[in-house]
Amino acid sequence: MNPSITPRSGTITVRRAVARDAKRLTRLVRGSRAYEGQYAAMVAGYRVGPDYIETHRVFVAVAADEHESRVLGFYSLVLAPPELDLLFVADGAQGRGIGRQLVAHMKSEARAAGLDSVRVVSHPPAEGFYRSVGAVHTGTVSANPPAVVWDRPELEFLIPADLARAPGTGLLDRARTAAGPGL
Repeated sequence: MNPSITPRSGTITVRRAVARDAKRLTRLVRGSRAYEGQYAAMVAGYRVGPDYIETHRVFVAVAADEHESRVLGFYSLVLAPPELDLLFVADGAQGRGIGRQLVAHMKSEARAAGLDSVRVVSHPPAEGFYRSVGAVHTGTVSANPPAVVWDRPELEFLIPADLARAPGTGLLDRARTAAGPGL
């Protein structure tokens, strides 16, 4: 673990990415240990540019410490067609629930945008993580050489409507309807 990346105190918040985050996000992608060895070609020249941040819904997980805010991870939600395009957590920050927090935030953003599902074409080693946070396997995306020379799992997050906010659709409302006016 790299203590310069993972804060010792303070809360982790998720905020909208801004153009000045682009270089940090690019470094996070290119430096990911998950893309070493056979997967290195996929991110070798990858760049998260300011234009990408402005075009898509890109959010960063940051931890404020006494010196500055540090980017610990990020995700990108593409709305049309709905897809979780990127999700990365800094190597030294993994295992602290940041990925789960980013996925929960993504689901909330997708719900707010009126989406009912979000597709993910996963890096093969990340499939287990996505399944652990609720994605279901829907198929396989074939290799696309030269950068991607392996098949990738395709998954989907189902985004349920917010039942608690819609009058007459919440669990308590349904229980009252079934039980009659005495409940």
